[in-house]
Amino acid sequence: MIHAQIRVTGQVQGVGFRPFVYQLANELGLAGWVRNDSEGVEIAVEGERPQVMRLIERLQSEPPILARVEKVTHELAQASAGLQGFSIVESKSGKVRTGIAPDIATCPDCLAELFDPANRRYRHPFINCIHCGPRYTLTARLPYDRANTSMAKFTQCPACQQEYDTPTTRRFHAQPNACPQCGPHLSLFDAQWQPVAADDPIAATAELIQAGKIVAVKGIGGFHLVCDARNAAAVARLRNGKQREEKPFAVMVLNTLSARQCAQFREKDAALLETRERPIVLLRQSLACEAALPGIAPGLSSIGLMLPYAPLHYLLFHELLGKPEGADWLQQASPWVLVMTSANPGGEPLVKDDAEARESLTGLADAFLTHDRDILHRCDDSVMKWQGSAPIFLRRARGYTPRRIVLPFSGPSVLACGPWLKNTVCLTRGNEAFVSQHIGDLDHAGMRQMLEETVDYLCDILDVQPQAVAHDLHPDFYSTQFAQAYAAQRSLPVFAVQHHHAHIAAVCAEHRIDHPVIGLALDGIGMGTDGGAWGGELLRVEDARFERLGHLAPLTLPGGDRAAREPWRMAAAALFDLKRSAEIVGRFPAQGGAAIVLGMLQRKLNCVATSSMGRYFDTAAGLLGVCEVQGYEGQAAMLLEGLADRHGKVEPLADGYMITTDGVLDFYMLFAELADCKDAGYGAALFHATLAQGLSAWVRRAAAKSHLTHIALGGGCFLNNILSQALTDDLLAHGSHVLAAQQLPPNDGAISFGQACIALQHINQGA
Repeated sequence: MIHAQIRVTGQVQGVGFRPFVYQLANELGLAGWVRNDSEGVEIAVEGERPQVMRLIERLQSEPPILARVEKVTHELAQASAGLQGFSIVESKSGKVRTGIAPDIATCPDCLAELFDPANRRYRHPFINCIHCGPRYTLTARLPYDRANTSMAKFTQCPACQQEYDTPTTRRFHAQPNACPQCGPHLSLFDAQWQPVAADDPIAATAELIQAGKIVAVKGIGGFHLVCDARNAAAVARLRNGKQREEKPFAVMVLNTLSARQCAQFREKDAALLETRERPIVLLRQSLACEAALPGIAPGLSSIGLMLPYAPLHYLLFHELLGKPEGADWLQQASPWVLVMTSANPGGEPLVKDDAEARESLTGLADAFLTHDRDILHRCDDSVMKWQGSAPIFLRRARGYTPRRIVLPFSGPSVLACGPWLKNTVCLTRGNEAFVSQHIGDLDHAGMRQMLEETVDYLCDILDVQPQAVAHDLHPDFYSTQFAQAYAAQRSLPVFAVQHHHAHIAAVCAEHRIDHPVIGLALDGIGMGTDGGAWGGELLRVEDARFERLGHLAPLTLPGGDRAAREPWRMAAAALFDLKRSAEIVGRFPAQGGAAIVLGMLQRKLNCVATSSMGRYFDTAAGLLGVCEVQGYEGQAAMLLEGLADRHGKVEPLADGYMITTDGVLDFYMLFAELADCKDAGYGAALFHATLAQGLSAWVRRAAAKSHLTHIALGGGCFLNNILSQALTDDLLAHGSHVLAAQQLPPNDGAISFGQACIALQHINQGA
């Protein structure tokens, strides 16, 4: 007989780990106890050595489906404590060393109960168990106990309490446990926020959607704006209300069989849709999609699809389909496609409660379906797609936040405040990094407040006081100013990190690279160490240091930032450089300012230079007539990619690029070819093919000169499937080791992580 004191760390709270240990110990005939504490899960057991060792083994080999066990440690001694039976004991507080689980989609067992008329949770919109439901968005602090969540105000009825206390049930210590008698309830309000008298708010909501109305629906991490995606008038009204003239909407369908009316996809696409994290997945549109869903993704070749992940979503589909009996309908094709877009009008934060909805969504929604379970932390839907052999993030949020990323080094806690666009913040703890949910662009005061709230929450829930702060090199970013003020108030060291260095550092850290690499950073813009507008950078990165080996040939931005929103200006600048300025005014008759732009170019007035790859895409789109003015960030590049995808592969332009002796990559001749191209599809395909070939040659030349074989790719331009795949394939064919973003997006959503890593390396090196 031996005694074992066991420690389990990782994502082990809020995932049914204690009930799992309880059942396992009883199965093996062991006495003792299990509890949550600030570091994870602590276990004490006594019994015969083979059974004790078997329990330790199975803790790692058979954990609950939502658990992520990182380490199991134990100390053995002779049995002397005289433990009797096995129990779950009260949680122990202390210095937090664990984390909280993300929000997870409704599990099959709960779905079966949800549509079983004999079950007491029949059609209960908040059904959950230890295997599913909200976690992150309703947790105030750790340990993960009901008293520390927004469920604290709901006292369990005797039946729910019995389930919660009974180890053999799926709701044993399920903190959000409740039923229709003791849990949260739905309420429906009209456009003026007057209560709607309805026996069933879900049925009334379904009727509104069927009638072409827009309903604001409170979900897991915030409100969605919902309407019938097949109703062109409803979609157009929603688009007008959100001031979102052309940007695509995400849609929700019942299952992958239903999704085939909208999209073409493979088994791996279906598998990504069906993961318990339930991200929005970008898929190629089906041939019938544009006609069936007018106005959803105008001009694009892809569509953003997701499956239901909350009980309320399933109940809406159930009602829209006429409340079919049983559960077979869940696996059958449904004609219903719902717009399910984030409720954040005008660049504001995602709306998460009734007060915010009343203020921000009145006049936009025809009704409001809400509930009384508080959302403590707003969290948008994650967005992913398959790229090559792996899925990648476009936006990392619900379902994945706040999973830790293990670093290849350790050190004092660093708070990194991210960039201006697609902002996230990152907090490190030892050798762990916690990247926040997607916050967004910091143009709006509400987004800035969300950044501050997120910093406070991460510090609180992780029980960490930062010892250093990192920020972007740009002094005018709000994130920079916040970081500097935060550091000054606490007398902390502060590190300014160059934007593209952060892109490459983020990729290297998640791959645990501890040696020099060649970094290729391609994005819209980031301030360089010379104060210039960088965006197409070839770097040598080693630890906290980088060297700029080369850059794309600079393009002119006539009108500064305005040129980034109006690709015709980029095209005009290219024509000017090609000695074809006489064509500018006649080529863009719809743009009344063409003559003014010509004058600016001639006098070099308000014409700054940039090495941005994003502006290369804009230039090509402008020259090909694909997009003269962008309705949203990245539209020109997305339209260009869609055209190239539909056209198919072409051979790169011979002599379409030039690499200078000082490391500048110039695509002057490619732009000359595009300026005369009459077939936009062919031109888009030619642009992508030539770009990939030139970039590969440029990178390989620098790698050979530096005697390096690992190439790290970072920046938002690597969300382009065609460019990324062609470039990666060519580099691999020539013997390079290619590193790409996996746990975070390649875009600015990873910048905070890169900033934190560089600051930690500076600290460790005594900088």
